[in-house]
Amino acid sequence: MTGKKAWRGRFGPDAGRGAEDFTASLSFDRRLYQEDIAASEAHARMLAACGILSQEEAETIITGLHRIRDEIDRGEFPFDPAHEDIHMNIEARLIDLVGPVGGKLHTARSRNDQVATDMHLYIRKEAQAVMGLIQRLQTALVNLAHRHRDVIMPGYTHLQRAQPVLFAHHLLAYYHMLERDRGRIEDCLRRANECPLGSCALAGTPFPIDREMTARELGFSRPYANSLDAVSDRDFLLEFLSAAAILMVHLSRLAEELILWSTSEFGFVELSDAYCTGSSIMPQKKNPDTMELVRGKAGRVIGDLVTLLTVMKGLPLAYNSDMQEDKEATFDAVDTVKACLEVAAGALETMEVHPNKMRAAAEGFVLATDLADRLAAKGIPFREAHARVGALVRRCLQDGVPFEEEAGRAFPGVELSPAASVASRRSYGGTSPAAVREEIERARANLAARGGKAAP
Repeated sequence: MTGKKAWRGRFGPDAGRGAEDFTASLSFDRRLYQEDIAASEAHARMLAACGILSQEEAETIITGLHRIRDEIDRGEFPFDPAHEDIHMNIEARLIDLVGPVGGKLHTARSRNDQVATDMHLYIRKEAQAVMGLIQRLQTALVNLAHRHRDVIMPGYTHLQRAQPVLFAHHLLAYYHMLERDRGRIEDCLRRANECPLGSCALAGTPFPIDREMTARELGFSRPYANSLDAVSDRDFLLEFLSAAAILMVHLSRLAEELILWSTSEFGFVELSDAYCTGSSIMPQKKNPDTMELVRGKAGRVIGDLVTLLTVMKGLPLAYNSDMQEDKEATFDAVDTVKACLEVAAGALETMEVHPNKMRAAAEGFVLATDLADRLAAKGIPFREAHARVGALVRRCLQDGVPFEEEAGRAFPGVELSPAASVASRRSYGGTSPAAVREEIERARANLAARGGKAAP
């Protein structure tokens, strides 16, 4: 081994040789350096305020921590794999820089509460970033809906044309899904806003520390009320991963529709060249690869959730090294979700819409339900109206005649059109132009209240 372990006192000179590489986490937890330094600075200030360190000692430690942060920012920090993780690398470097006083920083804390605090800080920061990207995607959806608020398309069930809807109405369905996704992440943040620092290994500390102070210093609403709970659970990460997995399911569904709509068979939209690729053998191809990858990466984030659930499900209290596996799953989910939100928003912001293609697909048999509703409004029981219209559909298919034309002959005075169909769906949440315009304005107001910038 090239360095001295923090736990070396109990062990002989050959201790850990076979396990060193296997147990090290520096390769992935080094991204926590900002969180680790922030928590260490708050801890040092608290130790000084409580008289456990002198003010001079605390300032010396904090100055050293700032220097370490600058070294890492500049890419000049001497990372040593022998120090296992980011926490011990920072501590070892601190002692190199400021001398033995650097070793006093670890008073009244453990790596157990240290890493839990770092992960709370990390997920709090990244959850805010994810919510900002959700807002961007919602804004793209609402702007697209506003620009094409009068475009009619077929709605689908079972991937079969069902009834006419406004294209804006379809887009706004995803706005609302994303709104719930955002709400789930906000809920996660409320429960993640507790500070584990000062819980130590599992039982607290005999030192007269002020956990309320460190919680305030780090922007937490309160410290954990139970030291065992503080270091033993990762439910705050599980909750975020659960919200992230649901979010990715929604992104996958949106991506699937953009893939379908951009095919020659649909022709409803065309994605920008910036979000497509070509074929190495077929010159004519324009493949929606970015959307296919969004669809595929949903499985990756779902896997991250399952990974951590499986890690945690059988662990006794308190800390176990199994919990080291929380980081790679969480980091991967965060990176994947952020990348997918960005590419989905970019694809929508640059997408070309083909209204005529949509309108043409919203004619014919998709108006069958409107005819049944018209008959029911005249007092015919709906089941009978359904059967009569179904028989008319069958006759049209057999004779090869347009549905609207045959409906006019069979039911004189009845005129069917996609525009009349959507206009009639006036119920709250329906697809009528008036209802959708109100829905767009509510969404725009909601985004503006959160600082979003919708197009005029």
